[in-house]
Amino acid sequence: MVGHDDIPETALAWADEGQGVAIATVVETWGSAPRPRGSQLAISAGGTMAGSVSGGCVEGAVVAEALDAIENGEPTILEFGVSDDEAFAVGLACGGRIRVLVEPVGVGQGPDRQLLADLVAARAARRPAVYCVNTETWERRLADATDPDLGEAVESALLRDRSGFEGDWFLGTHNPPLRMAIVGAVHIAQALVPMARIAGYDVVVIDPRGAFASEERFPDTNLLEDWPDEALQAWGLDTRTAVVTLTHDPKLDDPAIIAALKSDIFYLGCLGSTRTHAKRVDRLLEAGFTRDDIARIHAPIGADIGSSSTAEIAVSILAQITERLRRPDTRP
Repeated sequence: MVGHDDIPETALAWADEGQGVAIATVVETWGSAPRPRGSQLAISAGGTMAGSVSGGCVEGAVVAEALDAIENGEPTILEFGVSDDEAFAVGLACGGRIRVLVEPVGVGQGPDRQLLADLVAARAARRPAVYCVNTETWERRLADATDPDLGEAVESALLRDRSGFEGDWFLGTHNPPLRMAIVGAVHIAQALVPMARIAGYDVVVIDPRGAFASEERFPDTNLLEDWPDEALQAWGLDTRTAVVTLTHDPKLDDPAIIAALKSDIFYLGCLGSTRTHAKRVDRLLEAGFTRDDIARIHAPIGADIGSSSTAEIAVSILAQITERLRRPDTRP
């Protein structure tokens, strides 16, 4: 999850232990800021910290303000300039400026504990949510695309996976972590798994053929040897999930494709030539799917980058998945 890690959960746990807690959130950035908007830091009354708003550049000042906020119950917005030297120390080429919102939990004008608990519950259930706070009135609520006032802005924030201001409202985006299900423990999967992890995906490899889906071939990987449709159903499919089928075997690929088409995943890609896909389309039409349904499939899979090797094909798949995630209105 971009920018948040498990900060809401940590803050709630501290609050439930009876500790005073504040949450600091990067709400605006200019230039080469060390951390993106939405990045968070939790601070306990005892000075314990979790997370980061600047990679270490301004944390000390933020903690001091947070401790004051816990005492007086007053939220505040801080503005910092990050010098070139400080930026270079955290891996950036040049400096910038950031604004940080500091909110004490459960006291004064800060968010109440229940709102934080509701946010944590939404995250646990993989429900996309946006934490909305009006920095003029300190009104707050969780919102989704159905919100009567902020619905359009909330939908856009979730789609772009970015936090930011809409007028006086700061919209803190909490999307579920990205996931990728790879059906077929083949050579392309061996290259794709580590690439997907680097890109931030929680990856599962599904293949009922034990000789393929082995720990030796996929070390430290979540392997499921169930039939693909059963595995996907148990694992769960949602709007933050990509499904990739690589087996070339309709007996394995088709059940996964059918399960994926019945869900609201954001990407479905299937290995195979144009001729292979044409036969796949015929089978899916016979199974009752419409051509619009089938058009969701990216096949032949991968961005057209002239890839030929196994690793290059994996690169092309991840590139196409990224484009679909970040530019959902476009098709290859």
